[in-house]
Amino acid sequence: MPLAIGTKAPDFTLKTKDASGIRDVRLGDHLGKETVVLLFYPGAFTHICTQEMCDVTSGLDKFAGAQSQVYGVSNDSPFVLEEWSKQLKIGFPLLSDFQHEVARAYDVVWADFAGLGPGTARAVFVIDREGVIRYAEQTPTLLDFPNYAAIDEAVAALS
Repeated sequence: MPLAIGTKAPDFTLKTKDASGIRDVRLGDHLGKETVVLLFYPGAFTHICTQEMCDVTSGLDKFAGAQSQVYGVSNDSPFVLEEWSKQLKIGFPLLSDFQHEVARAYDVVWADFAGLGPGTARAVFVIDREGVIRYAEQTPTLLDFPNYAAIDEAVAALS
């Protein structure tokens, strides 16, 4: 079960990579500034994750209008994430939780991803400007999409 609504979101620093190189992204840097939407997903280049990232990219304007920053989080390397993001034209940073530390902190580790061992569950957290979780969802299976309408509603309520 993911961390509960009302819980203080664990701070983290994860790597992202784009044409300018590898850089750190820290949740704490957003406190007092904007809402953060964390989209945990199992893996780049998989069909459901591809559809999810494309769906969210196509609706990014509503997040920007609500002063929100969206991040995708998986256990893929930053190099894989950069290539996937370029190919799909994903409109938000993808963060590498290569050691599953953040997935463990948010309690969204999937016990066995495609026979490869532990992976990242499909989950969403909306975190307010004070760092408190205001929406939390983990899908029942890795093949399910998150509830986009509920995410939109949670973000809108914080804008």
